Amino acid sequence: MSAGPTPGRIAALTAAAMLAFAANSVLNRLALADTAIDAASFTLVRIAAGALVLWALVRRQQDGRLAGDWAGAAALFVYAAAFSYAYRELSAGTGALLLFGTVQVTMIGTGLLKGERLRALQTVGLLLALAGLGVLLAPGVSAPPAEAAILMALAGIAWGVYSLRGRRARGTPLAMTAGNFVRAVPMAIGLSMIAAAEARIDALGFVYAALSGALASGVGYAIWYSALRGLTATQAASVQLSVPVIAAIGGALLLSEALTLRLLLASVATLGGIALVVTTRRNRP
Repeated sequence: MSAGPTPGRIAALTAAAMLAFAANSVLNRLALADTAIDAASFTLVRIAAGALVLWALVRRQQDGRLAGDWAGAAALFVYAAAFSYAYRELSAGTGALLLFGTVQVTMIGTGLLKGERLRALQTVGLLLALAGLGVLLAPGVSAPPAEAAILMALAGIAWGVYSLRGRRARGTPLAMTAGNFVRAVPMAIGLSMIAAAEARIDALGFVYAALSGALASGVGYAIWYSALRGLTATQAASVQLSVPVIAAIGGALLLSEALTLRLLLASVATLGGIALVVTTRRNRP
């Protein structure tokens, strides 16, 4: 029987997945803010591009079979669709705060219900990470529109469920992710048909959506499924707090957003707190 992934490999996979998630945020912001593409079309292109690339990668393997299931595909679709629709009205900071706050509630709450307990250092680390995220986002947060806030919270719940399912699912991470994406395509087509009256698309929006689906989503989620095998629910939830920080830095580099001392300090606090949560051994009753 082969040994499980080493801590160093888990750390590398986790870091790569967080970079992919942050790239997704930047691509979504670019497309929905600066191009003509609508949310439903973005969701369809994103999911279809991810499905195509992942299916091609799975076909190159010896087995060549898709895995995953309809429940995982539904969680993936709900996350992607709700995320795109919510960002039509939410600012980047407000959206990230709602999304990843809901992910924490979903995943950490599930972990605690199943017997996981936080040690003192893990509690300090989680509070430090949340404080760093608050320092980064709170100054620009205003009361969000209720409908958009509910949609982003729904996206966070769906992403938390998808991540939790990935920790216990059978099959290779690539085959599972590919199967979920392929199953989510008809769901995205159905959404586009319902929203056909609002359909708009342009070349640049299509490119952003395709990159989001093929690389940041498809390949990124396959990497995340691999990393999840070596993370507890609490660790998996906490490490995702780094994504808004990485996305904010990406926005500064790619979207000419200000890179301030406050951002740098918040990044140190958030990533340092995550390190405490992930590296401290967990308690069980």
